[in-house]
Amino acid sequence: MVVSVIIPTYNRCNLIGLTIESFIRQNFDKNNFEIIIADNNSTDDTKNVVTKIAEGNTHISIKYFLESRQGVHYARNSAAKIAKGSFLYFTDDDMIADPDLLKELLYLFTLDEKIACVTGSVLPKWEVEPPEWIRKYCQNGLLSLNIPEEKIIISDDDCNVYSCHEMIKRDLFFKSGGFNPENTKGEWIGDGETGLNMKLKELKCKFASNSKSTIYHIIPVDRMSQKYLNKRLANQGNSDCYTYYRKFRPSSKRLTFDILIYVVKSFYSFIKYIYKKITGADRWHIHFAYCYYYFAKIKYSFRLIFNADWRTLVLKMNWIDE
Repeated sequence: MVVSVIIPTYNRCNLIGLTIESFIRQNFDKNNFEIIIADNNSTDDTKNVVTKIAEGNTHISIKYFLESRQGVHYARNSAAKIAKGSFLYFTDDDMIADPDLLKELLYLFTLDEKIACVTGSVLPKWEVEPPEWIRKYCQNGLLSLNIPEEKIIISDDDCNVYSCHEMIKRDLFFKSGGFNPENTKGEWIGDGETGLNMKLKELKCKFASNSKSTIYHIIPVDRMSQKYLNKRLANQGNSDCYTYYRKFRPSSKRLTFDILIYVVKSFYSFIKYIYKKITGADRWHIHFAYCYYYFAKIKYSFRLIFNADWRTLVLKMNWIDE
């Protein structure tokens, strides 16, 4: 088995079928890849949808796997344990793959033996026409989109690898300790694939991107809103604090000083928001969301100062054996 396609899912029975079908249509030897659906404790009709597709397809191995521990990192890491592929490909349950996706990703590994993790283009599939400010400011990591400027990129940096479009060598995935936690029971704990990529960097691995390997991210109406952007930036604040604490192990005194800095920056973001709003500049959306970013960093830092169990959780390195 060459590739295991791993798709974590939670209560998206209306979309998961589209994702699975797009991988069934891959221009790739059907005997050389499998599809694993890691159901993260869904309460909707997800299991029946997956089972029906699997029963109607005799050419590709499609496995349904239940991970009842809430947290997408549990779903991804647990599915990796039962995967048979030499390469693990991770995506999400709201994605539609181009037919050449797997072929174009695997090509990258032939270019340099040090390449451990690869990605490509993540383009938007808008549910409705987005507001202009969304097109202007959010066609990037804020919506987990990646539009590479170069066709092929090989780098010591992570090439904007997101877990919705990420292939990694199986042995290095396990050696690195797998995905760090992110959204867990509705709470954003850590840095997910960013943390995984950082652990790969510590192993002196390289990353690569092929713009011809394309997947489309379905963007629903509720993600084209200020409310979603505020939440997205708050989650990023939590993620950045997690990464910062793991890297530098700051003292309580340093964290207190950091909190003061975040207070000042949140106030400055609010002033910029007011100014842009009054002058009619649409960038007020971004400045307002950054208020949530700094508020989240303040709360997270307080938690690091006063909760020893939380500090222990943040410093945990290997999540595969959890």
